[in-house]
Amino acid sequence: MIAPATLFEKIWASHVVSAFEDGRAIVHIDRHLLQETTCEKAFDGLGRRGLSIRAPDLTFAVIDHSVATTPGRTAASFPPTRNSIEAMQRNCGVYGVELFDIDDERQGIVHVISPELGIALPGCTLVCADSHTATCGGLGSWAWGIGTTQVLHVLATQTLIQRRPKTMRVSFTGRLPAGVFAKDLVLYLIGRHGTAAGTGHVVEYSGEAIRSLPIEARLTICNMSIEFGARSGLIAPDDSTIEYLAGRPFAPRGADWDSAVQAWRALPSDDDASYDTEIAIDCTRIRPQVSWGTSPQDMIAIDETIPAPDAAADPERRRVIERALAYMALTPGQRLEGLPIDYAFIGSCTNARLSDLQEAAAIIRGRHVPQGVTAIVVPGSTQVKRQAEAIGLDRVFRDAGFEWRESGCSMCVAGNGDMVPPGQRSISTTNRNFESRQGPGSRTHLASPAMVAAAAVTGRITDVRRLMG
Repeated sequence: MIAPATLFEKIWASHVVSAFEDGRAIVHIDRHLLQETTCEKAFDGLGRRGLSIRAPDLTFAVIDHSVATTPGRTAASFPPTRNSIEAMQRNCGVYGVELFDIDDERQGIVHVISPELGIALPGCTLVCADSHTATCGGLGSWAWGIGTTQVLHVLATQTLIQRRPKTMRVSFTGRLPAGVFAKDLVLYLIGRHGTAAGTGHVVEYSGEAIRSLPIEARLTICNMSIEFGARSGLIAPDDSTIEYLAGRPFAPRGADWDSAVQAWRALPSDDDASYDTEIAIDCTRIRPQVSWGTSPQDMIAIDETIPAPDAAADPERRRVIERALAYMALTPGQRLEGLPIDYAFIGSCTNARLSDLQEAAAIIRGRHVPQGVTAIVVPGSTQVKRQAEAIGLDRVFRDAGFEWRESGCSMCVAGNGDMVPPGQRSISTTNRNFESRQGPGSRTHLASPAMVAAAAVTGRITDVRRLMG
């Protein structure tokens, strides 16, 4: 009799090439994504060793992290990153890797284009030298970030040595209240349980609230598995997943599609499968979330107050809170609602898909960014940008006073010249609010696209529910 298994356990079992006695295994990698800031040394390693790429047809590359987002951008638009971009272009040509270059209509943030193009598929293993590769788990992929040495290993062997992680299930029950979106769910989870709760686990998100989410919202949930402490997050494929993938450029076709769908339908966790850890969250209790500190776990609802350091039992946690409050220029007991902002940023692999832009545009339409606030929209891919323009979203943003940019990582990592100046305050749809994350000395508040839009048009952090009619 076959023992009941979780989604992750089924993927693990089907990808182990060889197992070691210590719990590690050689795992086959189905898809390997490259981005320009982390793979140059790996290509150099191939050259020094005289190695070729084992499976170039399973390897895809994109330029996203360091490319400028200004209209008409080229590799030279931001001079500090020109060399890494040109190295990527050169290496992909030498090794025969398909590159979604700056001017390619398929270009975009790596974790946006992987699902969008059908490169990420249910049940597949997918790696990229970027921690937020976990995003692709929203399609039921086991996806995780790797380092440069591992990039070289995958290029040369199409495998990795992995230790089998523990499993966790996070069940979201109940319906989402008005003004609450997928981003709020995962921010609430991290705020309640901390940034280390998922350490050592692959997290499977389930429950009626997750099932009701469209695929792009599921990608947002899995994206921030990293900030929860896990390397991977998964959501089991269902009819929505299959409908989303049908006809994507790199998805199976014809008889292969029929076989794939049959296999995908067998992937969801068995009813009596067990997990190492379980968490249940009642979505009806969640309100719009905003971060106050310098960690994603520094999270409160918009109608709550900033905690005092002495509320923490652990002395080290008290010191961390004190430092965060000083850096963010905030005080215990203060409310975030009404706090003036300098920048509003809608973008990143967390929230820059078409549905994210639509949620923001619904709040912005008919309103205008006040003087003194810089508001920027950076679509997650060139395809998203084109789709948004086709339905007039670019005009909505421009008419409201937003800058409408080309696709790329932009202000999420501040690695392409898009930065928040020192001491200025940003509200952002990104995934990290670390010190100086959006530029040296910048102060970042994390929120959903709708909440960022509300702040952009009011000039201050605002409860989006007040603008929803």
